[in-house]
Formats: sequence, structure tokens, C-alpha cells
Amino acid sequence: MTESDAIKLFKSLADKSRLMILKSLAEQPMYVELLANRLNLTPPTISFHLKKLEEAGVVNSKKEQYYTIYSLKESILNAKILDIIKEESSEKEVQEEREEQYREKVIESFFEYGKLKSIPVQRKKKRIILEEIAKAFELDRIYTEREVNITIADYHDDFCTLRRDMISEKILTRDEKGYQLIKKD
Repeated sequence: MTESDAIKLFKSLADKSRLMILKSLAEQPMYVELLANRLNLTPPTISFHLKKLEEAGVVNSKKEQYYTIYSLKESILNAKILDIIKEESSEKEVQEEREEQYREKVIESFFEYGKLKSIPVQRKKKRIILEEIAKAFELDRIYTEREVNITIADYHDDFCTLRRDMISEKILTRDEKGYQLIKKD
């Protein structure tokens, strides 16, 4: 399901009259006049809502003599909302580009000549700064606390705070052997 299909689906369901129509159609397929009598709405109102539901792919219609019979399209309604949300966005590349631009802007703001000017207060910015410093560490190598401090001190004098922040942000891990860079997903 595309994003525009998902938006149509959610918009079509965000109306009390349409939900009442769907509940009626869940019991059995019906035509406009029967739905109008049952729900105490006018046939043009029912037709309007059925058109919206049909555009969203929630209902099917078929001609039977003089009447158009509407029924639920259960395959759409059986889709899990989580599955719809998890589908890849058509704007994913644009979003990633925006994130990268933001990241570069933060790095430019807080670093000068390779040194950290100040430690950001905002967690998101601090995370970006810590990830930038983490590039100085090698994967699968165990560091002593002294080595970690010396590496971080190349960026900022408050290496203790930054080291602790890297542990709490799960960028570095610490055990009895020493410190190690955690692989990113």
C-alpha cells in the first residue's frame, strides 16, 4: 500500500457515518436505499460516503438489476496498521538527506579546527557530537580507560563527562577488560 493509499484509507475511516456504513456492510452486502433507511441518512449522503469508501478501496460494488450492491473489501481491512506504517516511505531519501544536513550543521556549530568548542546541552545534538568523536575509535579493539581519555581529550578537556556520556548513549561499552566501541546497526 502506498502512502497516498494509506492516507485515503485513514481519511475514509475518520468519519462516524462511514464507520456506521462499514458496520452495516460487515453484516451483509447492501444497496444505497437500504443503508439510508437503516442509518437514517439520505441516499445522496450514503452515496457520497460510499464513493469515498470505494476510492479508498474499502468497499466493492457490483450491479444487480437496478441496484448497486456494496460490500466490504476485507483484505484491506485485515491489513495491520503497523504493517502499513512500517512500509518504506517514498520520502525516505529526502528525510535522510535532511538528517545528514542537520548533522553537518551541528558538527560545524560545535567543532572548530577539530576541537569541540562546548558540550551541547540538547541530547540530540550531544548524540551527534559523541558519534563524531567515536569515529576516532576502532571497532573490535579494547581500550584502557587511559587510552579512551587521551583520545577524547584530543577533542575536549572534559573527557570524563564525554566518556560517561558515550557509555550512557551506548556508543562505548565498558566491562572488566576495558572499553570497546559498539557497532552501529
